[in-house]
Amino acid sequence: MTEAIQIVTTVADQQEAERIADFLVSQRLAACVQIGGPVTSLFRWEGKLDMAREWQLTIKTHASRYAEVEAAIRRIHTYDEPEILALPILAGSEGYLRWLAESVDAAV
Repeated sequence: MTEAIQIVTTVADQQEAERIADFLVSQRLAACVQIGGPVTSLFRWEGKLDMAREWQLTIKTHASRYAEVEAAIRRIHTYDEPEILALPILAGSEGYLRWLAESVDAAV
């Protein structure tokens, strides 16, 4: 197991996705953010079934940066309660994982 993680969040539009991605990478909170979309999400919110067109961000970072990444997403995000899920990266190429850690100033 590595200390690398991927954080997933969804946002309402491409501009919001780009704002969050730019902030996280420029502040060295993430080594890379991939933006995918649009995606269609079907969910229950406030007791009703809802559907939305969204953009998904996959954020590559180090576990030691999770709290800062979550705080940054919450500051920028427009949703009342955004999806913010951290997923462990169980294994990866040594060079990539080293680059990831160095890119976010994490202990290697």
